Amino acid sequence: MRRTIDISRRLRRAGCDGLPPIGPGRKAPLHGLSFAFMVMLAASGQAGAQEPAGLSPSRADLTAKDKARVLAVTRPATDFSKPEQFEPMPGGAGTSRKDVNRDSFSQSSANITFEEEGTFKLGNGFFTKVWVSSPSSTQASDGLGPLFNARACQSCHLKDGRGHPPEGSADATSMFLRLARAASTEEEKAEVADHRVLNFPDPTYGSQLQDLAVPGLAGEGRMRITYKERKVTLGDGSVVSLRKPSYAVDDLAYGPLDPRTTLSPRVTPQMIGLGLIEQIHPADILARADPDDRDGDGISGKPSIVRDGKTGELTLGRFGWKAQTPSIREQSADAFAGDLGISTPEVPRHWGDCTAAQEACLAMPNGVQERLGPVEAPPPIMDLVTFYSQNLAVPARRDTGKPEVLAGKQVFYDLGCVSCHTPKFVTRRDAPNKAQAFQLIWPYSDFLLHDMGDGLADGQQVGDATGNEWRTPPLWGTGLTQTVNGHTFFLHDGRARNLTEAILWHGGEGQKARDGFAAANSADRDALVKFLESL
Repeated sequence: MRRTIDISRRLRRAGCDGLPPIGPGRKAPLHGLSFAFMVMLAASGQAGAQEPAGLSPSRADLTAKDKARVLAVTRPATDFSKPEQFEPMPGGAGTSRKDVNRDSFSQSSANITFEEEGTFKLGNGFFTKVWVSSPSSTQASDGLGPLFNARACQSCHLKDGRGHPPEGSADATSMFLRLARAASTEEEKAEVADHRVLNFPDPTYGSQLQDLAVPGLAGEGRMRITYKERKVTLGDGSVVSLRKPSYAVDDLAYGPLDPRTTLSPRVTPQMIGLGLIEQIHPADILARADPDDRDGDGISGKPSIVRDGKTGELTLGRFGWKAQTPSIREQSADAFAGDLGISTPEVPRHWGDCTAAQEACLAMPNGVQERLGPVEAPPPIMDLVTFYSQNLAVPARRDTGKPEVLAGKQVFYDLGCVSCHTPKFVTRRDAPNKAQAFQLIWPYSDFLLHDMGDGLADGQQVGDATGNEWRTPPLWGTGLTQTVNGHTFFLHDGRARNLTEAILWHGGEGQKARDGFAAANSADRDALVKFLESL
């Protein structure tokens, strides 16, 4: 049986025991925690109220000695002549050291037990399970749709990795369009402000465009993308071409979209390290929030506050392109309903995203089996899929000691990329599973919302996120996208065909770093890309 390795022992070896908190004259690598928390409470109408569940402004899970160790080990790097200690292990003790290949994102956390390994494999079975339409002789697998985007979770999350826009084919399985409009009445605005809803779906087509349907029913329509190339001249005279996408829907089967409905393209994100992200203490994310840019660095990250679907309590959103979901289980349940049309205890919609305007869809049979419970994917299935998603390991870093990678890391710091792409966290000591407890991890994200400028804007409000704001995506695994998924498309809609293009699309709060990259010499730009490819 594998043994869970507690990070405290490794930190002691690093000489972190007994280190005092930051003293006078030494600036903490965090923004004002209490200020960020009060801003958040005021925005949610909770000022003066008891601290909401899931929004603790302090790490009660740590002793004073632990806090000193955590502070020491998560300080930003200052020496770029060699790798930092533990840097090759971005997922802590759960990091996968398996050979690099197409399955690099599909390995289990290295520190789960033998029994948990069996649970992981069962979860993988349901993650790859192909669902069929009702009625079916395989009753445990029916319930698909009636409208859907994919027949299996794995169909969207290809090899547990990053999706892509359709390129040279009609394959849009790993990319879809979110459909929503902003609040238009005072009552609707109050619902959003109170975090009761994120936004409002299209009255006919629901919350996302579903291009597939069960026999006897038409899919909703077909996403159309057109690109316009735009040349960008860098400081050394070299030219890069960026492609700007435009989106539309063809062959609408149920009438026109509401004129207020916005289209937000989303490629499916990679699945690695989700359980570790879930166990980052809220205080460590809230501490980095600076919504009014009080420190004047041009970075105004803000937390996404949502309601827990089970308890109704305010909590921190950390999953999804706009940080709209607080937990892996909720994210999974939303995907079952929206992508597959499968009902779960968390989202008991047997007809998925079908709306009242789609009468033929609602007249179709569903896959509920009385002997299995009142939903199509009962609690045991959700337990297994959630466990699987929580324990997909982060692969080990590569080439951390190579001179060009170290040089690129320094460029990453010098350009200010770490202002949003926070390198390190230490997870909660009181995590439910010891495999995720008190682990030093390197996701390179602050999990906050940032205004990324008009160039990347989708115009779609999602809860606290405006049409210009996106959650900082984790960068771990970036360099293995080509190996696992056979492409190098990045950003929320895959418009960037490589890492250079992805950086050059940064605007808003990322404009300064983007301009610094564009002005840099080719050696520094190449080094930065090498560093990102090592993640």
